Amino acid sequence: MYEPIRTKSVHRAMAGASADFPHRSREEELDVQLAGHLAALLATTDELRAEAPSADLDAAAERLAGQVARLRGGRGPVRAAGTSGARGYRTAALHRQAHTLAGRALVVAASRADTAAAILAAERMDAHAAAAAGPEGRQELSGAAREPLPS
Repeated sequence: MYEPIRTKSVHRAMAGASADFPHRSREEELDVQLAGHLAALLATTDELRAEAPSADLDAAAERLAGQVARLRGGRGPVRAAGTSGARGYRTAALHRQAHTLAGRALVVAASRADTAAAILAAERMDAHAAAAAGPEGRQELSGAAREPLPS
C-alpha cells in the first residue's frame, strides 16, 4: 500500500556532516542577537540626535557603539549621518521605538548574563520612557493614552 522510504532521513544525513559548515554556540548566537539590537538602538539614537541634539544622546551613542564593537570582536558599527527631517515631528515615535529596542536588548543581555549591556539597555529604557512621558508626566510608550492612577 505504501512505498517504503529509500533515502536517508534528513536528521541522519546531517549527523555525520556536522564539520562541513560552521556552527555557532548559544553564546555566540546571543552575541550576534544582542549586537543587532544594540546597533538598531544606536541607529535610532542617531536619528534622535539629528532631530534634537543633546549631550545625553551623544554620550549614549558612544556607549552603544562601544558595546556593539565589543560584541562584534572590535568591528565598530556602521553609522549613517542623521537625516534632517522636520524637527520634533517624529521625536515621540523615535523615543517609543528606542524604548522597545532597549527592552529587547535588555532581555538578550540578561539571557547571556552581560551586565554592562544590561545596565546600558536599562538606562536607555529609562531615558526614553522619561522623554516619551512629555510635560504631562504621562507615558505614551504603548501608543495609547493612559489614564493617571487614582491617588
